[in-house]
Amino acid sequence: MSRSVAQVPVLEVSRLRIAREDKVILRGLDWRVEPGQHWVILGPNGSGKSSLLAALTGYFAPTSGSLSVLGETFGRSDWRELRRRIGLVGPSVAAMIQPAEPALSVVAGGVDGLINLWRRPKPATRALARRLLRLLKVGGLAARPWGHLSQGERQRVLIARALASDPALLILDESCAGLDPIARAEFLSLVKRLPKLKPGLAIVFVTHHVEEILPTFTHALLLRNGAALAAGKMADVLKPAALAKLFGRKVRLNKGRAGWSLDVAGK
Repeated sequence: MSRSVAQVPVLEVSRLRIAREDKVILRGLDWRVEPGQHWVILGPNGSGKSSLLAALTGYFAPTSGSLSVLGETFGRSDWRELRRRIGLVGPSVAAMIQPAEPALSVVAGGVDGLINLWRRPKPATRALARRLLRLLKVGGLAARPWGHLSQGERQRVLIARALASDPALLILDESCAGLDPIARAEFLSLVKRLPKLKPGLAIVFVTHHVEEILPTFTHALLLRNGAALAAGKMADVLKPAALAKLFGRKVRLNKGRAGWSLDVAGK
């Protein structure tokens, strides 16, 4: 008996291996995200986080193993079409946007996965883009060029763009990088609201900062040197011993009303 649509994992990775020029980037990775779960991918620089995201969005072909996203299997499905169901917010997207592109056009391009529109969007698309900008509290920036937006404003515009295609999966890749403390707090507050703004949306949040982990996130995947150290429910994974192994130092994990924090333990 086949699984119903509701039972299909958001994504499923089995024995995933990626190697380039004799360098192994990901090694034997197993990972599964179920509907209703919100995951953090946590790991130091060089742990394989970016390569995993590139594989999930079809830009890196696996060397071996299997990969499926939203019920579609890599190598058997058109990943260009699948990308429309995956919202991506990260530096790779931001870097491609021309400074003169208005915020409204940035969001409107998200409907078809386009960047730097060469013609005026249809009225319905423009109306959708305006609604999303207002929803994310940046409605007044619709006409402002990308190059004149602050880093915090850009992140909100990018989320609006990602939501424009009504995705089933939203990937936030190092989205707090470059934000000052106030902008970061405001951005994380927005991320916390996303499950209510779009019920049913699965979120994968990529970071190397424990301080950015919100109560919204239900599960965590710890990556180091291309391998999974741990994966599962947040309470089972986010522990001092696991984090010490992840970052290669003894650490002290603190949890307070403001969230998590990490201290490097003394010798």
